[in-house]
Amino acid sequence: MAATETDSSTPARPQAVFITTSWSVVLTAARSDTTRAQAALEHLCRMYWYPIYHFVRRQGYSTHDAQDLTQAFFARLLEKNWIASADQSRGRFRSFLLLVLKRFLAVEWHRANAQKRAGDRCCLPLPLDSAETRYVREPADIGTPEEAFERQWALTLLETVMRQLRQDYEQDGKGQLFDAIKPCLTGSRELQPYAELSGRLDLSEGAVRVAVHRLRERYRERIKAEIAHTVASPNDVDSEMRHLFRVLTRN
Repeated sequence: MAATETDSSTPARPQAVFITTSWSVVLTAARSDTTRAQAALEHLCRMYWYPIYHFVRRQGYSTHDAQDLTQAFFARLLEKNWIASADQSRGRFRSFLLLVLKRFLAVEWHRANAQKRAGDRCCLPLPLDSAETRYVREPADIGTPEEAFERQWALTLLETVMRQLRQDYEQDGKGQLFDAIKPCLTGSRELQPYAELSGRLDLSEGAVRVAVHRLRERYRERIKAEIAHTVASPNDVDSEMRHLFRVLTRN
């Protein structure tokens, strides 16, 4: 069935409230056991598990060891409450996380390995079985492991945003529209196939342009909301967005 023209009177979704999705929530998770704080921390862990795995593999560990290390790292992170030592004033959450990971690889892992990794079961179900399949499909990294970690963070963030957008559109009964106009998020605006999409979706070309414009706005807002999880202040979001796209375009 062809997609119907969107109703311009449809109210926009409320924008993310930065105060509930920033470093403050992560730090609250470290100092309390509130449901909201724990949910925020688990969201971050799920978002960072693959960049962590990718970094560990780049350090030369085998597939099996990298899986064990990633599992053990998150188990220790939550069990030992390492988040409590995070300094919000120092900026990016991922910088803190990478520092803690390096310390873990240098010290804690040897201790855990000596103990046969007893008890290193993370309470978060991480899809580590798929990690190596994903890893071997990645292009060869010519940068440092730290640069690769940054790139995987950026890609994971965008993948998370795309999943959220798809869910938004499907909930509104517009999954077909999303699939059709999603490619318009990349490339020059002047070169988008609006006429071809118009025929495929049974919409006017003007309606397609409006739909793409709205998707881009929602895409940007979703990115900003995700970034707000990991910066010290809402004032840092725009600079972090610029950094994200520099990471993605870095040779």
